Amino acid sequence: MGAQRIIGIIPARYASTRFPGKPLALIHGKPMIQVVCEQVAGAGLDLHVVATDDERIFNVVQQFGGRALLTRADHPSGTDRCGEAAGQLKLADDDVVINIQGDEPFISAREISLIAALFDRPDVQIGTLVKPFSDKARAENPNIVKAVLAADGRALYFSRYPIPYVRDPQTATPLYHQHLGIYAYRYKTLKALTRLTPSPLESCEKLEQLRWIENGYSIHTASCQYEGIGIDTPEDLARLEQENLFPPKHS
Repeated sequence: MGAQRIIGIIPARYASTRFPGKPLALIHGKPMIQVVCEQVAGAGLDLHVVATDDERIFNVVQQFGGRALLTRADHPSGTDRCGEAAGQLKLADDDVVINIQGDEPFISAREISLIAALFDRPDVQIGTLVKPFSDKARAENPNIVKAVLAADGRALYFSRYPIPYVRDPQTATPLYHQHLGIYAYRYKTLKALTRLTPSPLESCEKLEQLRWIENGYSIHTASCQYEGIGIDTPEDLARLEQENLFPPKHS
């Protein structure tokens, strides 16, 4: 992974419109935030911490032996919460922060290692993951964010619209790339991103990464086959329990 340190930060807030207290919801008897931390622990990072605005989450993380930091409650995004937590850790500018969502208990060492490996290249400032697919119905789902990539893996654009648009389906078979919501940034870049103001494209699509692209930042991608199960509602959690699904074990 190079000379820089690789730090995993897991933003976790208690308030949620659709699922209040989600990080503390039990998955097969364990708090969700503990399951995520156990998955991250298998990735060989130099350090991983939970960044939360709630003492209940902070205390639970300490109880299972994890490390947590208390952050402000008014952060508009996980990126901003990561920025505050990284500042508390006093990271070096070239250290890499991986923003790991606290409601992705199926994240594994494989995905985390893929995004970390992007930073073997000194020119990479922001990294994320994409998953190729070809199903047109999925492409038309606005909840599945699509990325259009350059030949070298840089993201040209992200959209909820099914891009690329296929003008002549008889001669072209599109390969879509689903964007997965895990980001990594060099700390100096993360500090700069948290100072940016909302942008026009971001406001249209409701995608914060467009703010970065509009301000001239390059986002590099790695391709994976992640089959995650995000937990957005109590119904999602109930379905996971009913189907007896377990996160993959790391080797």
